Amino acid sequence: MVRIVITDCDHDTIEPEQLAAAEAGIDLVRADSADEDAVIEAAAGADGLIVQYAPITAAVLDALPGLKVVSRYGVGVDTIDVDAAHARGVLVCNVPDYGSEDVSDHAIALALSLLRGIPRLDRRMRQGSYDVAAVKPLHRFRGRTFGVVGLGRIGRATARKARALGFEVVAHDPVVEEVPASLRGTELLSFEDILGRADVLSLHVPLTPATRHLLNSGTLSRMRPDSVVVNTGRGGVVDTEALADAIERGGILGAALDVVENEPLPPSHRLFGLSNVVLTPHTGWYSEESFTELKRRAAENAIAGSLGRTPRDVVPAAAPRT
Repeated sequence: MVRIVITDCDHDTIEPEQLAAAEAGIDLVRADSADEDAVIEAAAGADGLIVQYAPITAAVLDALPGLKVVSRYGVGVDTIDVDAAHARGVLVCNVPDYGSEDVSDHAIALALSLLRGIPRLDRRMRQGSYDVAAVKPLHRFRGRTFGVVGLGRIGRATARKARALGFEVVAHDPVVEEVPASLRGTELLSFEDILGRADVLSLHVPLTPATRHLLNSGTLSRMRPDSVVVNTGRGGVVDTEALADAIERGGILGAALDVVENEPLPPSHRLFGLSNVVLTPHTGWYSEESFTELKRRAAENAIAGSLGRTPRDVVPAAAPRT
């Protein structure tokens, strides 16, 4: 019987995976593997793996000669040695588009919450204050500039939603030469130009050597003092300490972050003490719909690969690690 092992999973249910496996007549086993040895032990004889955080290294792949496919919950495949897998004839799959609407919704929600001063107003109201002094000046969205860095699925969805709210949208993506028809009228800018022009700078790029600390003390210094940063992509794209420095000295107005470099953010971190910072715990991907889709599609990819079929979402060997 074909066997698929879930190496690790912190979800409260695996019902979507179980349903997909039962329909395909596949044996599905859930493990709790945190390192290479645990993965090798749990996955002995497996045809396919479904992975959340467990390391799938060359050593793991060598120890599992019957393995046909590794399917990851999520977009990034940085815990999987993709090149080693391909060299051994093992498919690597992800779910690249399951949360596009949800993450872009979250980016917009964070931006609007910050621009309207909602967290600060809420805190002051709980303290008995019923005035707007703490958040002055606020400005309407129409006529303000929303900058999107990265025009992948999530960046395009964020740009579309920002335009619907009345923002002027500008974008930067080094590999995009022309904006898609759905965003016609959006101006493509250099990174330097978007830094100086955006009232909101929303980041939607993968984490690569080229994008690590894309926002650092130097680039942050080129932003306007009334601008804000929104990051729902990868924490390492922003130098956390440089960002906190910029906010504290008034170099930028504030930030709204769903991701940071080192998660979880320590409770003592100074970002928690800044009133013009909005933080959420890496939950931009989540909705009940995206959660179910993620799990179902990760299982379907593993099932297809285990049965010798071509999965829907195969990561090529040369794909950048995100």
